[in-house]
Amino acid sequence: MSQDLRHLASTAPRIMVVDGSKLVRKLIGDVLARELPDAVVVPCADIAEARAALGNGAVDLVTTSLVLPDGDGIALARAVRESAGQAYVPIIVVSGDAQAHLESRRFTEDVTDYFDKSLGHNALAAFIRGYVHPQPIPGARVLYVEDSKVVALATKRMLERHGLTVLHFVGVEEALEYLETHRGQDDAGADLVLTDVYLKGALSGNDLLARLRDDFGYGKRRLPVLVMTGDANADNQSALLRAGANDLVLKPIEERLLVTKTLFQLRLARLGEPATLDS
Repeated sequence: MSQDLRHLASTAPRIMVVDGSKLVRKLIGDVLARELPDAVVVPCADIAEARAALGNGAVDLVTTSLVLPDGDGIALARAVRESAGQAYVPIIVVSGDAQAHLESRRFTEDVTDYFDKSLGHNALAAFIRGYVHPQPIPGARVLYVEDSKVVALATKRMLERHGLTVLHFVGVEEALEYLETHRGQDDAGADLVLTDVYLKGALSGNDLLARLRDDFGYGKRRLPVLVMTGDANADNQSALLRAGANDLVLKPIEERLLVTKTLFQLRLARLGEPATLDS
């Protein structure tokens, strides 16, 4: 049985939506109303309004545009963190430039995660729900490459607690052999790949990523790839994202973020063509 994974303690969370566009605030508000009917939406046009709203009470989650009339989303995130009792609130940047900022590692530690507007309304709904109360996807298969038995066992248990089926391989070579048996078929053999970067075998997580994207020709939705890394070097992290990783999971692994990112990528892969969130 899957373990309940609720990120927000409140059953009626206060969610702040900060965007200079009244239309975008309404679009995101509509998404929240549909996905989280008990949520209280706090719309704000800029950082000044957000600061005033924070003075009226704590919020449970924040979405913000990257560009705001009186600053940017990163400055807004800092303001939220500085507000009493807001140190751990999830702050999601919603922007058409989010991917570029992610790849260049320009987001600060004040930003919890990002969402690319071009992915559309349905993806945004899945993303926000993923932070509030992720729903398991029973039977979804995660191809997991990790050579440490201790790390593999712990991570495998994290994923299996939430209804995921884990196909564990010690090395890239074995994983590729398995994937090769599914080449050219509708079923790739897995729904998502989770791999460490540095492995004891001849091939690394970088090599696996390159083979999947270039040799097999699997795009990010066809077979999402999450890369686990303890490398704090921003250039190395950027290189992984530019090479085709859907996202990074930084070590030490935190179960809520690992599962949230995994479930989000699985849901995103199952969505049709996005209806764009235009600002």
